[in-house]
Amino acid sequence: MRLLVIEDNRSLVVNLFEYFEARGHALDVAPDGVTGLHLAVTQPCDAIVLDWMLPRMDGPEVLRRLREEHGSSVPVIMLTARDELPDKIAGFRAGADDYLTKPFALPELEVRLEALMARAHGRYRKKVLEVHDLRFDLATLEVTRAGKPLHLYPACRKLLETLMQASPATVTRQQLERAVWGDDPPDGDMLRSHVYDLRRSVDGPFTLKLIQTVPRVGYRLAVAHQESPDEEAP
Repeated sequence: MRLLVIEDNRSLVVNLFEYFEARGHALDVAPDGVTGLHLAVTQPCDAIVLDWMLPRMDGPEVLRRLREEHGSSVPVIMLTARDELPDKIAGFRAGADDYLTKPFALPELEVRLEALMARAHGRYRKKVLEVHDLRFDLATLEVTRAGKPLHLYPACRKLLETLMQASPATVTRQQLERAVWGDDPPDGDMLRSHVYDLRRSVDGPFTLKLIQTVPRVGYRLAVAHQESPDEEAP
């Protein structure tokens, strides 16, 4: 598990490093909100541990921009000394998936992250994904659109599954590359080639296009009210 920790308390960061790296996890750290947001949208991670009170940009604002401006669905758990109900509500409304008040036990943070990861990576996922008239049976790997079978290569199926799981949120290029190739993506822009092939199968024969490009970020699969030329490019 790769974690992004956005936290300015150095002693807490040291404790997190010692605990999680000893268990085989990798950590990236940002000491302020602006740096944290930049890393969150440019570097792949499995989950984010986000402090509320941060220099330059506070945690709720980082989270709001991550969700609304960048369309990221990465799991986020907020760490904060704010334990009043209105603060918790504000954190969840900003887009947090979980909320843990300080002080806390590191094993509790670990099990909460494991639960978030289980949901995000499909341990509790639906067996059939559906977006508009597109249907993906995860048990049989059968993909249909408007009842018509679609024949996809394995890499395209993995891309489609990742996009449908996140729909209608945007999935970054780094997240898609990791979903298909893990931590060892191939040289060159193979992702663009696979997205092009996926578009030909999923959208080519149909008037309504579902796969959309989000410039400089990644892709999403959703029903758009209005399409732009950028969304037609692979």
